[in-house]
Amino acid sequence: MTEIPDLDPEDRKIVTLARSVRARNGVPEGAAVRDETGRTYAAGTVALDSLQLSALRTAVAMAVASGATSLEAAAVVTSAESASAEDRAAVRDLGGAETPVLVAGPDGTVRETVTAG
Repeated sequence: MTEIPDLDPEDRKIVTLARSVRARNGVPEGAAVRDETGRTYAAGTVALDSLQLSALRTAVAMAVASGATSLEAAAVVTSAESASAEDRAAVRDLGGAETPVLVAGPDGTVRETVTAG
């Protein structure tokens, strides 16, 4: 992973977790979110016949299911250019419009940071 000097260590952690899930599970995307207490939730793309979820929406669902009431930040590792509108909406629903979403390439390099709004 390319070192990003101005990336907060906690943000670097969620990017690393997202990248690890993607590589370990061999899925198109990996994602991680950090809740209001600092807990992290990492997930990969879900592609079942009856259920299709992006990695970021899966991570948000895991946070909600675990009792999180807010998000501090989210990260997605993907070959896509940016986070989809649906992914940003899921982050916004739990974290608010200003929640940062870090978008990194498969090598872990953060390409952009967008807000959920």
